[in-house]
Amino acid sequence: MKIVIDADIPFIKGVFEPYCQVLYLKGGDFTKELVKDADALIIRTRTKCNALLLENTSVKLVATATIGTDHIDMDFCSSSNIKVVNAAGCNSGGVMQYVFTALYALAAKKGFELPYRAAAVQNQKDIKHVMGVVGVGNVGSKVADLAEYLGFEVLRCDPLKEREQTLAFNAGRLKIEDFKDFYSLEYLLQNSDIVTMHTWLDDNTRGMASCTFFDSMKNGAMFINASRGEVVDERALLDRIDKFSGVILDVWNGEPAINQELLDKVDIATPHIAGYSFEGKVNGTEMSVRAVADFLGISQLKAFETCKNGYKRINVDLKGVNNLEISKKLTEIFPIFEDDFNLRNNPESFEKIRSNYHYRQEFYVNPTTKTTDC
Repeated sequence: MKIVIDADIPFIKGVFEPYCQVLYLKGGDFTKELVKDADALIIRTRTKCNALLLENTSVKLVATATIGTDHIDMDFCSSSNIKVVNAAGCNSGGVMQYVFTALYALAAKKGFELPYRAAAVQNQKDIKHVMGVVGVGNVGSKVADLAEYLGFEVLRCDPLKEREQTLAFNAGRLKIEDFKDFYSLEYLLQNSDIVTMHTWLDDNTRGMASCTFFDSMKNGAMFINASRGEVVDERALLDRIDKFSGVILDVWNGEPAINQELLDKVDIATPHIAGYSFEGKVNGTEMSVRAVADFLGISQLKAFETCKNGYKRINVDLKGVNNLEISKKLTEIFPIFEDDFNLRNNPESFEKIRSNYHYRQEFYVNPTTKTTDC
C-alpha cells in the first residue's frame, strides 16, 4: 500500500511508515506522476484534487485534514469511485477563538464597547449589539452560542440548517427548547451590527458578499470573513469599505497572491490561520489518520491519537469581565496583532507564514448556560 501525504500536516510523520509506503509532498507539488500508484492521499486545501491529478491513477481515497472540500472535485471523485472524507468541525474552536479575539481586540484598539455579560457587573448598563452569523455549521454554531453567552443578540442565516432543524423537530428528534430561529440573509444584513461569514464555498456562495450584500449592511457595521476568500467580491468590498467601522479578513481571493490594496485598508489582516490552533490541527490529523486506517484496514491506527505530552487546557472566565479585560485575556492567548503585523510587512510570504505558523492553543469557556465548552 502507498499513501501520499501533504508534508505540512502536523503530527503525522512516522505514523503510517510501519504499515505502508509513504511519500510526503508540499501541497502544491502533488502531480499525477507522483500519485498514480497511491492508494490514498492525505491533503490540505493547497492540493487541487480533480481529474488532472486523479484520472487514471490507483487512488481510491482522498482524506483532507480540513473542514472544507472546495479544493476537491466531488463529482469527478464520485464518478470515479474515489471516496472523499473531510475533518468536519476539526478547527471550529480555533475559528471561534479567532472571531472573538479579533473582535474584542479591535474594539479595545478603537475604543468602542461590545457586550460582555454586563448583568454580572453591578451598576453596569447592558450594551446591545446584533451579530449576524452567515452559515451555522460546526463553526458558525459555536460563534453564535458564545455570542449569545456574552450578551449579543444573534441572527442566524443558513437555509440548509434551517430545513434540517425543521425536519428534526417534526420527526421528534429536536426539543422545542433547542429550536433556533433563522432569518433571511436580507434581514440579517439590514439588522446586524456585526456580520461574520462561516459558509462553505460552492457555486451558490462564491461571490455572495457582493455589491448588493454590502449595500444592504448598516452604515458603521463590522464585517468578518474567516470562511473562504472567494465568498467575497473584493472589489465590491473595497468600493464600500469606508462605510464600515471595522473589517477583519483571514481569507482572500487568489491566495497566496493577495490583494495589496485590500490588505492596506482592512483593520485586521491574517494569512488564513483562523483555524490554526493546536487543538484544531490535532483533530484534523487524528480524523484523517483514522479515516485512512479504516479504509485501508490498518487496525492499529483506527483509534489513533497524537501525543499531547504537556498539554494543559486553557479555561477562561468571561462572566462580569469588561471589554478591555476580555481583550487582554484573549490576546494573551492569541496575540492576533502580531499575525497582522507579520502579514502586512511580508505579504509576499503569505504561504511561508502559514507553513511556519506556531499553533496557538484555544480557549474554553464554561458558561452556566446549556452551552458548554464553546
